[in-house]
Amino acid sequence: MEEENNKIDFKEEKEGVKKELVEVQGTIIPQQNYHVSEEEFFTVLRTLAPGTNFRTALDGALKTGKGALLVVENENLLPVIDGGFRVNCRFTPQRLIELTKMDGAIILSKDVKRINYANVLLTPSSKIKTNETGTRHKAGERTAKQIGTLVVAISERKNEITLFYKNLRYHLKNTDELLRKANEHIQLIEKQRELFDKHVHLLTQSELRNYDSINHAVAVIQKGRMIQKIAEDIRRYIVELGNEGTLLKTRMKEITSGVDKETNLVIKDYTKLDLAKSRVLIDSLAYDEILDAENILNTLAYEKAIQVNPVKGWRILSKTSLSEQEVSQVIKQFGSLGRAIHSNPKNYHEILGEEKAPIFKEAIDKIKFGT
Repeated sequence: MEEENNKIDFKEEKEGVKKELVEVQGTIIPQQNYHVSEEEFFTVLRTLAPGTNFRTALDGALKTGKGALLVVENENLLPVIDGGFRVNCRFTPQRLIELTKMDGAIILSKDVKRINYANVLLTPSSKIKTNETGTRHKAGERTAKQIGTLVVAISERKNEITLFYKNLRYHLKNTDELLRKANEHIQLIEKQRELFDKHVHLLTQSELRNYDSINHAVAVIQKGRMIQKIAEDIRRYIVELGNEGTLLKTRMKEITSGVDKETNLVIKDYTKLDLAKSRVLIDSLAYDEILDAENILNTLAYEKAIQVNPVKGWRILSKTSLSEQEVSQVIKQFGSLGRAIHSNPKNYHEILGEEKAPIFKEAIDKIKFGT
């Protein structure tokens, strides 16, 4: 009798919501064109990361060998649900695992701290396109696309967990697989960092001796961007690993320290456009495109590997105690790195003043004779 009283009839509420939508929009739009930023998706992954109650519940449900469909409610939920019964209890992994033994979907609160309904039938629009084949996964993907929420599908046949968030579909990997892939990427990024530091050293030597250094600059940009792209992949693994990824996060910060700044300063020294424009072009290159030196030259507005203009000196002058504004003044005054570092010390006094000029001269000498 108590269970009968707890059953929910959404029909009346749904009709009211639909009527309101028709009045406001003129028609019901079954699928919105949602834009999901990387940070927004990372927030979703953190909700499901190992160490959270949600992930403990999902892994436990997967081990029971039962399929399940979990929906995080939002303001658009009512038109796509029917039947079921009210649970209205605090979320715990044990309670959710027990409820997954039923066939219907489970509705969770927005903050995933409460279980609101269970054994609910999802009724999203069948006009929404889906590449899924199973009934449960079709309903999950369509619901996520139609109302713009997070839906998690557990497949007993494939023994896997799939999340649908707005227009995105993502297969959750187990912790061991994530750790293996993350460690492989860490080893790869360590090797790239060694090569990056080697090319930076060669570039510095070349610039200080006023040799043709465009090829070394291209190599630094290639390795720097490669490190950044690998780091982006590792970051997703770390987010998905949750508490298990703490050590990897620390290691990655150590490996990538200073790479972005050094790479940007090299671009700033050599681009014929400006840093922002060249950076956008470089960031758009895929892995295989980065390996082609010609593509890097194109992003710097060079037609071939011939250095036409003298090196500005942003990268090396930034290694001194000068501020960015002071570096800009030095470059504007001397026109190139060569003239700046081989100028008469008296000229430094005119630009930097009596106090900073000798400090700058000492720093330049250390850089010149330390390579």
